Amino acid sequence: MYKKQTFDVEEQIISVPVGAVRLEGELVIPEQAEGIVVIPGIESNIKHGYSLRYLAHLLRQAGLATILIPLLTEEEEILDQRSKYFRCNIRHLATRLVVITDWLTENPITCNLKIGYFGASAGGGAALLAAAERPTKVRAVVSRSGYTDLIGSALSCLQVPTLLIVGREDYPIIAMNEDAIAQIPAHDKQLEVISGASHKFQEPGMLEEAARLANQWFNRYFKLAKLTAMCL
Repeated sequence: MYKKQTFDVEEQIISVPVGAVRLEGELVIPEQAEGIVVIPGIESNIKHGYSLRYLAHLLRQAGLATILIPLLTEEEEILDQRSKYFRCNIRHLATRLVVITDWLTENPITCNLKIGYFGASAGGGAALLAAAERPTKVRAVVSRSGYTDLIGSALSCLQVPTLLIVGREDYPIIAMNEDAIAQIPAHDKQLEVISGASHKFQEPGMLEEAARLANQWFNRYFKLAKLTAMCL
């Protein structure tokens, strides 16, 4: 395990056992962080996926801890590049995200942090499904351009505060997420359609806007969770 300590942030390359495989991720905990955002990727190498790495950087600037971790092994990613099988298997991805969540709650350095998810595309679908399966552990979930059509009836079980973010130019995903928000029974839910953004949010300023909305959402519900715990 690689570990680096600076004056205000702790960084670790961690390895999470998931069944017969291990998934390697990048864990960064700013000093005084009260919550951690799990950012699942599809690429097996966490150095890939610029948009998710940049998002993690922006969330950490706001004081949130992050764990950027792939949900596929290198071998699975190679197969997926040809068949798209794994990225369309939301249940497979969500099951691994649930295991990562349980690992965070048991790890001494993360067990006291409130947990949130930020997923994009297939990772967004996996985040919603995993949040439905861990309602007492996950405090908030954000999905950007999420494949909500692959989740099925599990949306009707989602009680976690949920923010869906889509780009105004991403017409098919807008329709999917409009249908999804109507199915989610969570009391706190919101759909944000960002003008000028396409599916990958690669236009200038669009990733920053998604990060701003996500940061507000996580901080709101992490603080509510802290206040609730103090009153118990």
